[in-house]
Amino acid sequence: MELTTDLKIGQIVKSKAGRDKDRVCIIYQILDEQYVLVCDGDLRKLSSLKKKKVKHLVIYNTVLTEFADKVQSNENLDDAFIKRLLEPYTTGASKEMEVE
Repeated sequence: MELTTDLKIGQIVKSKAGRDKDRVCIIYQILDEQYVLVCDGDLRKLSSLKKKKVKHLVIYNTVLTEFADKVQSNENLDDAFIKRLLEPYTTGASKEMEVE
């Protein structure tokens, strides 16, 4: 069973199940041992975060500390900022970062 103990806010993940399959997202909040809230600034905006089970996510080693700092300090975030942060990871190069 996969748990959230090793995950961090701002970590890059990719959905491997559901309607948003193969979409790259960022962890916005860790809810409990099995669930996180993710957003991507496009389909999943800050106004409608997606609750995902960790077992339905491919977890990358990359943590966007700039995003995590803004979330933890309650600074203003917008969807354009998230899309800009995730842009390098939505291309085909993201395959190299996967953790098995």
